[in-house]
Amino acid sequence: MRFYLDEDLSQVIATLARRRGLDVTSSHEVQYRHDGIVDAQQLALAAAEGRCLVTKNGPDFSDLTAAFMEQALPHAGVLVVPSSLKGNEFGAIVERLMRWNDRYPDGLPPYFFGYL
Repeated sequence: MRFYLDEDLSQVIATLARRRGLDVTSSHEVQYRHDGIVDAQQLALAAAEGRCLVTKNGPDFSDLTAAFMEQALPHAGVLVVPSSLKGNEFGAIVERLMRWNDRYPDGLPPYFFGYL
């Protein structure tokens, strides 16, 4: 499974997840330079790379997932970090990413929307 971290999540998560063997990239990384672009563009970028978008912004991405499905736009899934996890609980977030990776090694079904 491949992950793309939205700009509302720390780059530290991507770094720790890669150390655990996960395929994770982040909007903060230099080669992407996608901080500040609108959510729909973030989701389209992630989908173009076959990456599940991971975010703390569930409501907006729930609406976008429905819109992408209605328009038959590419979508590789969205996972939301629940409010019960703080953004600085890096290890816990990585552990949950590991579980999703183990459960769906080939990626999520298109238009999947769920919570870590």
